[in-house]
Amino acid sequence: MPASTATDAAPQPGMAAAGRSNAVVLAVAQGLFTAALSIDLTLTGLTGYQLAPDKSLATLPFALITVAGAVATLFASLLMQRIGRRWGFVIGAATCALGGLVSVWSILHDDFWLFCLGTAAVGVFQAFAQYYRLAAADSVEGEQKARAVSMVLAGGVIAAILGPALAAWSKDLFPVLFAGSYLMVFVLGLASVALLALGYRDMDAPGAAGDAAAAPARSLILVFRQPISLAALANNVIGGAVMMFVMTAAPLAAVACHHSIDDGANIIQWHLVGMYAPSFFAGRLIKRFGMPAVLFTGMALSAACGLIALASTSLVAFYLALFCLGIGWNFMFVGGTTLLASSYRPSERARVQGVAELIRYGITAAATLAAGPVLEGFGWAALNVVILPLLVVAAAMTFAWVRAERGARERPAA
Repeated sequence: MPASTATDAAPQPGMAAAGRSNAVVLAVAQGLFTAALSIDLTLTGLTGYQLAPDKSLATLPFALITVAGAVATLFASLLMQRIGRRWGFVIGAATCALGGLVSVWSILHDDFWLFCLGTAAVGVFQAFAQYYRLAAADSVEGEQKARAVSMVLAGGVIAAILGPALAAWSKDLFPVLFAGSYLMVFVLGLASVALLALGYRDMDAPGAAGDAAAAPARSLILVFRQPISLAALANNVIGGAVMMFVMTAAPLAAVACHHSIDDGANIIQWHLVGMYAPSFFAGRLIKRFGMPAVLFTGMALSAACGLIALASTSLVAFYLALFCLGIGWNFMFVGGTTLLASSYRPSERARVQGVAELIRYGITAAATLAAGPVLEGFGWAALNVVILPLLVVAAAMTFAWVRAERGARERPAA
């Protein structure tokens, strides 16, 4: 049976219930991860500037979050193949807790390089946590995968807002500014360890063991040449790169267009709401209207962000553009993750997921680094023009998958 089609096995209620339980645990874990990461993302630039012996190094701790995550992504997947996802997730969360403690110590003792080590540890945690959504998808049947993925991402909705608020509340808990905030990173990491160790169970969807025994692993080239795999990469990678490219530049562009710094922060906060809030219903939309409709809607909303930004630089336009971008990313990410989880055999899972996440991390990091120079050299309007051809490429790759699926359904009938 092709990897892109659902299994014909009858659903097993007990396994389905266990899969749903895993999704709930991972949704809470996603919330704890998002809260911890948002504290680091909110304060690391300021703390780096405060500690750096040379102010040109101030952004290094921030950059190490992404770099460490990218380096650890494939390793995390292969490690979890050997020891199981449960203990892999626990190791990732424990690394976050350790990173939080190291960051507190380094701030209290004015040690910049030790602080870099602490933020890199949070990047390693991010590498492991990126597999929460895929673990949820692998725990349930094909038709339930989209809802499991969207449930996990929904866990980040409140955390994306409360994380920065928690950072602000705790920043003065110690005599040295920001040390208390990184203590919260330790607490959130520790809570994740307890939750995942006690609540998560390694499991595959019904029938996965039989499929694994019957179907040996294929080469990565063969897997990624499938139309479903290319569509998954198009939506995960291009959707993520477009989102980060625009989001990174948006606060700077807003200030350049004579809006306040607070306006820039609020724009990003509403963008985060747009990113995570649709997770409450994205899975249901896919079930009702079909995967292609949701994916193409996500691309259209992301393109609408660029068109709105080209039409106006008013504050309302910034809010609307970034809100559309957030929703568009969510639809593409939930859909792309669901396609990815349907593209491989169980025996191929660790390698395929690891390489797919490595590609996504690398291109997204490049987009983040490119946003500043493009904005500085060409302006906000030109930056938004760049995303339009990228979305056309994503649409073309997705359409190729739709056509291939339609052809596969028509051949048996013929």
